[in-house]
Amino acid sequence: MALSQKPKPGEPLWWVDRLWTELIKRRQYADVMRQYYSGDHPLPMIQEKARPGFQRLLKQARSNYVGLVVDATAERLQIDGFRLGKTERVGDKELWRIWQANSMDADSDLQLTEAVKVGRSFALVAPNPDDMSTPLITAEDATQAIVAYDSGSRRKRRAGLKTFVDDWTGDIWTTLFVDGLIFKYRAPEQQVGKVGPPKWEPREVAGEQWPAKNPLDVVPLVEIPNRPDLLGEAHSEIEDVLDDQDRINKTLIDRMMAQEFSAFRQRWMTGYEVPTDDSGQPIEPFKAAVDRLWVIEDENVKVGEFQATDLRPYLDSVESDVQHMAARTRTPAQYLLGKLSNVNGETLKATESGLVAKVRQRQRPLGEGQEEVARLALQAAGDSRDLSALEVIWHNPEFRTEGELVDALVKMSTLGVPREALWERWGASQTEIAQWRELADQQATRILGGDPASLFGPKPDAAVTDTADPDGDAD
Repeated sequence: MALSQKPKPGEPLWWVDRLWTELIKRRQYADVMRQYYSGDHPLPMIQEKARPGFQRLLKQARSNYVGLVVDATAERLQIDGFRLGKTERVGDKELWRIWQANSMDADSDLQLTEAVKVGRSFALVAPNPDDMSTPLITAEDATQAIVAYDSGSRRKRRAGLKTFVDDWTGDIWTTLFVDGLIFKYRAPEQQVGKVGPPKWEPREVAGEQWPAKNPLDVVPLVEIPNRPDLLGEAHSEIEDVLDDQDRINKTLIDRMMAQEFSAFRQRWMTGYEVPTDDSGQPIEPFKAAVDRLWVIEDENVKVGEFQATDLRPYLDSVESDVQHMAARTRTPAQYLLGKLSNVNGETLKATESGLVAKVRQRQRPLGEGQEEVARLALQAAGDSRDLSALEVIWHNPEFRTEGELVDALVKMSTLGVPREALWERWGASQTEIAQWRELADQQATRILGGDPASLFGPKPDAAVTDTADPDGDAD
């Protein structure tokens, strides 16, 4: 039966209505950022009378630079593993096993891209009834999840809401996490799209209590924010360059209109009477071709041409706006303009220094959320270790040639940097580092056991020598 009474503050339905209303507001922002990222920008503004005749040009006059801004940042945000405590030299094997079992080594890339694109993404952790040692971790979209924090806190989660539309019925399904309990609701299909919160009804699951006990006893929905501020808001990487993108599109439609109508030299003629046929219809007097010559016998006829419109100012205007976007987002200009010639390694590194610094700064707030997800996963698996010092191992966001990287690592090794740290700088995954460490330990064991040849790699299989006589008799 539907719960029609107005809920009181703090009650489950009060939380659902409050979080749902806030989520709808956030969806508007996320939808705009997502449309711009995918290249579905608003059509450039032209006079309303001209719009019907230029629909084709309008759709072509959109060049997606903001999508490159997002990709340039997101492609350098890659999680290589997790380290438990400062004393650990390599990533934690058990945590990485859980991470990979949930395909989070791939889904975390999608999750981080969404956070860079729309400002935030989420992750949901839950015990696995089929395998308690491998909890469930899922990446959640910013338009389907929201978290509320305690008053005055940006860390302690008070409540969380996960919502989606059921594929079979079209109903809205929601799950509320609050006060150590899990409340599940649904809204009938006819409520979808109505103004204000839907009329929620309890959604009971066979074999499950309502409300159900939250086994983790904390809100298992974790926010992954991009560019957070002290007021708890998160921001898309392209939020403040949408105007630049609109200006670029407006310049492009102006250029295309100029190309359509005035990018060629229009000829004019005075003092010439156009011949007509018997029905009075004008006859084309001249046909242009490379093997034809125009001849006019009347000396009073004058022929000329108008100059074609110069398209260079349009191109320069676009380049100026793109450079402004590159400066504001610290995206290397060559990424957006596609211009790169006679540039040495040091110059290229300098042009990317701003992007690398930005990515390292973004890693800190994004990493805090991922670390909380990892803690919840280990807690759900019954891990009793101290998880307070858990940290994300990020892939190095700098791009270097192999020669430059090897040279740098060799120099670092002379300063006493541990080999595992050098392997990590090289870009090896935590699985590879663990394998290399095991192989190195085996090699050291063989050396101590009196086998110095192991320094040169695995010992080949002993060759079988045939000492028998050709006639089969032994020597």
